[in-house]
Amino acid sequence: MGVIRKTKAVEVLLNEFNTRAVAISAKTLIDQLRTTFNKTTIYRVLDKLEDDGVLHSFLGKDGLKWYAKCHGCTATEHQDLHPHFQCLNCGKVECLAVSVTLPKIPNRKIEVSQLLIQGRCETCFV
Repeated sequence: MGVIRKTKAVEVLLNEFNTRAVAISAKTLIDQLRTTFNKTTIYRVLDKLEDDGVLHSFLGKDGLKWYAKCHGCTATEHQDLHPHFQCLNCGKVECLAVSVTLPKIPNRKIEVSQLLIQGRCETCFV
């Protein structure tokens, strides 16, 4: 992880991820924090935290960008090769702790892969 300046915006955004066990969309963060920080500041801090291996991002339903905490990542390498689940009923998005094996593709080097699984979560499934 690189050097993260502990600005008020960094502190507030990190707190959002430390108090939730699920992913958070950029839109949700902007809506919740718009009276405190402008959209540009929020995106800048999210990008910096992702570059430093603190957060990872992925695209969800309708093309929304989601962020979740990294585990074991660094500024030089992300270890977030896992699928994400989005509930089509309540909208909750979470990282799944299951292994995914990417196929070897001749003459290609995979650098980024995203797998979004959609369905109903444990609360909505009943």
